[in-house]
Amino acid sequence: MAKLTRDEFISSLKEMTLLEIKELVDAMKEEFGVDPSAVAVAAPVAGAAAEEGPSTVTVSIADAGAAKVAVIKVVKEITGLGLKESKDIVDSNGVVKENIAKAEADEIKAKLEEAGATVEVK
Repeated sequence: MAKLTRDEFISSLKEMTLLEIKELVDAMKEEFGVDPSAVAVAAPVAGAAAEEGPSTVTVSIADAGAAKVAVIKVVKEITGLGLKESKDIVDSNGVVKENIAKAEADEIKAKLEEAGATVEVK
């Protein structure tokens, strides 16, 4: 049997009735175990996931707030850096963590805000 091109296949579909196309879809489900209409629905869903935003983000401190010592302790805990390095990040309103998952960024943001800092997630 000769292989049909995409254009030939579409042309043959144009000549079919709706009942014949439905029977063809049912035969494809049976033969391949896949519902062709489900594939058409899955494509927009995959596109919607891409529109949610970046997969990795950066967490930085916008303002340490009044409880600066508590914020330094949290930064030290999160980063694993020493006390001086953590203080430098807080003093310079620097980056706490880069290229991390959104869920991890939300956890870090919550910890820092609980300590009194204002946090930016980009």
